[in-house]
Amino acid sequence: MDYLVEHPEVGIIKYFKNNRAKRIIISLKPDYVRVVIPKRQSFKNAQQFVESRLEWIKTNKEKMDSQFEKSKLLPKIDRKVAREVLCRRIGELAQLHNFVYNRISIRKQKSRWGSCSSKDNINLNANLLHLPSELMDYVLLHELVHTRVKNHSKDFWDELETVVPNARQIDRKLKDYQYCLL
Repeated sequence: MDYLVEHPEVGIIKYFKNNRAKRIIISLKPDYVRVVIPKRQSFKNAQQFVESRLEWIKTNKEKMDSQFEKSKLLPKIDRKVAREVLCRRIGELAQLHNFVYNRISIRKQKSRWGSCSSKDNINLNANLLHLPSELMDYVLLHELVHTRVKNHSKDFWDELETVVPNARQIDRKLKDYQYCLL
């Protein structure tokens, strides 16, 4: 059963029961606060948890609202153009660093820049075109490294560092561009 509550301080909160969730999870969406409730937790416990995290929600909701406003100013990206630019660039980077991948898909995702499947199929977010070229290349190389190392272990970061010096620093810069995902 899902619940919708109007909170006087943070607006709409949508509560969702999820049988796979292991803990109560709060996430912020442009129009509401999303709360995932594990099957062993009650709605009342979830509400108490939200109340205990109210300051965090309010602070981050302000940031989210600001980012949402910035996202409205971004130009629309044509998926064909994104496919052309991203496929060309990832091909160049793969050749330069001897990576092999299978297929490229271009999507408009709301929460991630890219992903790499166990079969070395790479999904890229069309919104990568909103990033500075250094960050776009970082994401492309990040996904290419996943063709060799399928997780975010120390081995992954060591491998990534060989093609992107200061990878962790660059990864942190991506947070400044979260609004491009909205």
